[in-house]
Amino acid sequence: LEQALDLLALPRHKVLVVSGIGQAAKAPHYMEVNVFNGLHGRHLPAATGAKLANPGLTVIAESGDGCTYGEGGNHLLAAFRRNIDITVLVHDNQVYGLTKGQASPTSDPGFVTKAQPHGVSLEPFRPLALAVVLGAGLAARGFVGDVEGLARLIVEGVRHPGLALIDVLQPCVTFNKRNTYAWYRERTYVLPPEYDPTDRREALAKALEWEEGIPLGVIYRNSRPAYERTVPALARGPLAGREPDPEVLRRIVADYA
Repeated sequence: LEQALDLLALPRHKVLVVSGIGQAAKAPHYMEVNVFNGLHGRHLPAATGAKLANPGLTVIAESGDGCTYGEGGNHLLAAFRRNIDITVLVHDNQVYGLTKGQASPTSDPGFVTKAQPHGVSLEPFRPLALAVVLGAGLAARGFVGDVEGLARLIVEGVRHPGLALIDVLQPCVTFNKRNTYAWYRERTYVLPPEYDPTDRREALAKALEWEEGIPLGVIYRNSRPAYERTVPALARGPLAGREPDPEVLRRIVADYA
């Protein structure tokens, strides 16, 4: 993320990083940017409010797979549908790291933990497939084993005028002994230049690939207008910095008298 912000040459006072709660959500504390810590699974509403109030901000929401896909799953659905211009980074290590190793929504079937001693029996959550189905602006996957490639993906996500989800494969070396760096390196591959991310059917197929081959890069992209462009209240400019109209407030209060 630091590399991406340097590549973007953004003034740091115009960048807001909103996080949830968990190991992943500590990242903004080590960066020279504006920071807002939301509740567990509630970082997307905070990021949405900030972007609507001040569209001039570059808003990046980041947290883990448990926080974003588990507790925050319903907010993620709303964010996909709205297509607000924020970048959502998910540290996806397929396990709950902060709370000591329970299975997360993206854990593979059969994954054994202290809380799932007989192995996970649920089908894993497929965030990129859901992003394609609900028409999110951009859906991509990166891998922390390729820092430069991941930085370029973040740059592309920030520049996209709509919601960008970047699912980041990030091994948890403490609690996940299955999905290791070696496991990912054996299976991940970068999408070729001729791949067309605007082909929705092909994008859905790629978003569902796993185990034998895991595609990295921009899987889906569309040209839907960002949500804030459709909000009439923003037609006169950002809410941030506006002074309230006392007469309008007086009429509103009078309606409740």
